Amino acid sequence: MVEAILIDLFSLPANLQNNIQGLLRNILEAIEKCSSIPAPFVYVMYCQKPGSEMTGEQESLLPALKDFQGLKKRLEVVCALTTAAALYTIKQRLDEKDLSIIKVILPTLRKDLMKVYIDHLFTAVYQFEFEYLQVESDCKNLQIAEPPSEKHTLPTEDAALIQSEIQLYLESLPSLKGELTILRSSLIPDDIFLHGFTTRTGGISYLPTLSSCNLFSSSKRRDPQVVVKENLRRVANAAGFNPETFHRVKIDHANAVYVLGKTEPDSYDGIVTNQKGVTIAAPGADCIPVLFADPVRKACGAAHSGWKGTLLGISMATVNAMVLEYGCNVKDILVVLGPSVGPCCYKLPHESAKEFHRIDPKCVRLFDSANPYIDIRRATRILLESGGILPENIQDDSVTDQNKNITFCTACHPDKFYSHFRDGTSFGTQIGFISIKD
Repeated sequence: MVEAILIDLFSLPANLQNNIQGLLRNILEAIEKCSSIPAPFVYVMYCQKPGSEMTGEQESLLPALKDFQGLKKRLEVVCALTTAAALYTIKQRLDEKDLSIIKVILPTLRKDLMKVYIDHLFTAVYQFEFEYLQVESDCKNLQIAEPPSEKHTLPTEDAALIQSEIQLYLESLPSLKGELTILRSSLIPDDIFLHGFTTRTGGISYLPTLSSCNLFSSSKRRDPQVVVKENLRRVANAAGFNPETFHRVKIDHANAVYVLGKTEPDSYDGIVTNQKGVTIAAPGADCIPVLFADPVRKACGAAHSGWKGTLLGISMATVNAMVLEYGCNVKDILVVLGPSVGPCCYKLPHESAKEFHRIDPKCVRLFDSANPYIDIRRATRILLESGGILPENIQDDSVTDQNKNITFCTACHPDKFYSHFRDGTSFGTQIGFISIKD
């Protein structure tokens, strides 16, 4: 069932521009007659003329809207200089109301363009259906028709222009929730490595659980890849790395490690490199983003260590890859545990807790309960030390520094970090990143 209707009047043929009020009135009449939803949310995209006031543009359409009292509170005219700006504003309105099923009514000539905009600005969470305006020059004979059967492909250069327009618009948006903040460890020498852990501030993601510097997009979330890319560009600018040479692990919650430069696996939770100027990263929301640095052999690694990956030994698998590939000595490797859910908050079913209890009983609190509290950081430290990493070469601020410079509990700090445990399925993601300086 359609939850919202989007009327695209952004780029009308010249013969229709002079009677846009009549056109809009006729479209709204057609919607009222045929809509299966009484007064659905209706959004009208309209091109704001350069140099004009946006409110003036909207007011010019008010006479066409006065007869539609049933739609009055559910109808909004969005004037903007570009399609990207108008459509992104409408996306925000849809997200505020948690609407996902949208009917788009637009001139036939706009259909291929609109589909490119939608592909970039929306994810698979949304469902779109299209109907096309067939209008005579006097706007009186109007039909809203099913889409034509033939398919057309937009020229590559037009698609590239749309992508550029979207990118420029997103770059122009202000940062949300404060300045962009990157946490750094004093253990990793900054004359050799560039590294950090992101927090949730300083990006453009606006949905509450994703706001604002979300760094992961998926088909199940409302943050599209272009927004995540813009957030990453801002992180890269602040940190000083090139976002075009950035590699993030492809999470599988297991223990595979990708050696950068070799054949890339379909999924992996660890990544290592000795290439300069390449930034590698691991995401985390409650799982631990773990960074590895060998200042002697000038190699580094990043790993995503959730509870499954911790039990499967992803951290030592990353260490072992550095030893095997780059000749690192285990005693030279420095390891920093990033922000992650702490034992104060994190629970697992008793059966899973048993595995952590085997590593060390101190990894589990209230072991006899149905859902004991788990310390995946302690388990990670124990497994690293068992593999030969020196205790003084592991930074876990929840143990070593009461000021908690790096290893905050993500669930306890909603102002600083995302948390799957706290926020549910539509959660944002921060990252730990590292590279070798040129």
